[in-house]
Amino acid sequence: QVQLVESGGGLVQAGVSLRLSCASSGRTFRNYAMGWLRQAPGKEREFVAHISKSGTGTYYAESVKGRFTISRDNAKNTMYLQMNSLKPEDTAVYYCAAGRTGIIGSYDSWGQGTQVTVSS
Repeated sequence: QVQLVESGGGLVQAGVSLRLSCASSGRTFRNYAMGWLRQAPGKEREFVAHISKSGTGTYYAESVKGRFTISRDNAKNTMYLQMNSLKPEDTAVYYCAAGRTGIIGSYDSWGQGTQVTVSS
């Protein structure tokens, strides 16, 4: 497993952009596919985006496609989520996750989460 720490959350107005970061400890970051998931109050955790181990493959939930971009820098052991045109319905705790299998949605290490609140 890897240790993951999210940062970059905050309170913003609708329409603006925000970038989340997920820093990983250790030297094995490149061996993990990564994902972002989120959980809104009173709702179940939902998938947001996934990126392959090399970073060449990405996949998004329909609700964020075209607005969010997932990326990673294996040299810096860090993953990012660029969120544009934020909407109030994007309000949630955002979690980064890592998985050895590479399967979308299959993760075995999780960060503590960072709060994103979008006001209308």
